[in-house]
Amino acid sequence: MSGIAASLQRLREKDQGLGSSSRAVKHLDQDYEALRQLCLESSCLFQDETFEAQTSSLGFNELGPGSYKTRGVTWQRPTELTSDPQFIVSGASRTDICQGALGDCWLLAAIASLTLNQDVLARVVPQGQSFEDGHYAGIFHFQFWQFGEWVDVVVDDRLPVRDGELLFVHSAEGREFWSALLEKAYAKLNGCYEALSGGTTTEGFEDFTGGIAEIHNLDRPDPLLFHITQKALSRGSLMGCSIDITSSADSEAVTSQKLVKGHAYSVTGAAQVEYRGNMEKLIRIRNPWGQVEWTGAWSDESDQWRYISDEDRERLSHRSEDGEFWMSFTDFLRHYSRLEICNLTPDALSDDSVSKWALSKFEGSWRRGSTAGGCRNFPNSFWTNPQFVIRLDEEEDDPGDGEAGCSFVVGLIQKNRRRMRKMGKDMHTIGFAIYEVSIWWSEERSPQQELLPAPRLRSSLRNLHQPARGVQPLRAAGRRVPDRPVHLRTQRERRLLRPCVL
Repeated sequence: MSGIAASLQRLREKDQGLGSSSRAVKHLDQDYEALRQLCLESSCLFQDETFEAQTSSLGFNELGPGSYKTRGVTWQRPTELTSDPQFIVSGASRTDICQGALGDCWLLAAIASLTLNQDVLARVVPQGQSFEDGHYAGIFHFQFWQFGEWVDVVVDDRLPVRDGELLFVHSAEGREFWSALLEKAYAKLNGCYEALSGGTTTEGFEDFTGGIAEIHNLDRPDPLLFHITQKALSRGSLMGCSIDITSSADSEAVTSQKLVKGHAYSVTGAAQVEYRGNMEKLIRIRNPWGQVEWTGAWSDESDQWRYISDEDRERLSHRSEDGEFWMSFTDFLRHYSRLEICNLTPDALSDDSVSKWALSKFEGSWRRGSTAGGCRNFPNSFWTNPQFVIRLDEEEDDPGDGEAGCSFVVGLIQKNRRRMRKMGKDMHTIGFAIYEVSIWWSEERSPQQELLPAPRLRSSLRNLHQPARGVQPLRAAGRRVPDRPVHLRTQRERRLLRPCVL
């Protein structure tokens, strides 16, 4: 089939629901149900020939063939590691995820947050999988969102092991394996385990939900950030945080109060309590290591818990070394560098009682000589970058934010760069700018139409210091960084906006 014919066929299938959460695309054309049934009928355990139990599946450099880090590594099934393996024990929880020898704390923080929303978890980790007789065939499957469509990934259950212990992610409950198998499926999707080393929690958030993530820098926090945090948690949003490092020597260095630099944490709760006559804002955080907790105010053994009501203490307090802890929101802003929030799309929210984001998706590409216009340092070509129109129709009705306007979040994603690490490639530096268009607005015209005469827009983009009448660059603009997703949250009155991708 020619390229054009294949593209048209793909569009027809997408219109019929292929790639939706209810009809995921089969990765590498592997059909989980068909393969499992075949294995059951032939009384054999599934062996995945597309992701072999060998060193090439571990990595290409530090975990590649010949590396000392892969010496002594074997591949074993859970049935060989324990006499009573379980897929999930007593429900999936954030304490099921403990980091192993791979630098994918960003991914594990996202998985831990995933367990706080059972509806989203059930999409990523399909129900009905187990090690029980009559059902177990050595095959499992998971679903991930990839650039606009859901993909179903099949794996066998041969896991990398050294000295009888799982090499990578594992559960604190030694006979539970859903998290290790989920990590393997994600490694397969990206080419190998080593491709998962290093990343941002927002990337994991988006691949687990299809949502749009945003980053808040805590050295300049939004005055309403605690309200935003509570609101996001109530809507099932996934959240993470981290502390910046100033040098490579700081990576995963532990501070005097037991916070880990350059490490991805999950945010799992936010609450207010009355403390000595004042309302204290608290935030709950989890270390994916499953240990090493904050020792300052509001930590597990701190005195602050003695001065709040019995009801609040019972509701919030716990005293165990499980990696999860409370701290004041003030201390959180002082010690942490960024907060990451993944806003779920309407199809990820089953609760009709909460407000939902409206969603628009656009696709484009940078092509050398035509649509790759570069950043704003290149005014003669900048205007050739892909442009899209967004119309803000309604004001929010949220008495808690104290502002009138329409919040919107813009996310820009580059495709497939992580899986190209095996070939020596990594993320491109990407970004976007947003321009407000006001005077050419017409109620009768669709926002999909050309609303601004092209010469005026091009003139504006060519001369950013003297934009054309009716086209104003917003002060807020997406970062231009070497990352897969780039995001921006801001609030405007009802306007027509034109993001320009660069």
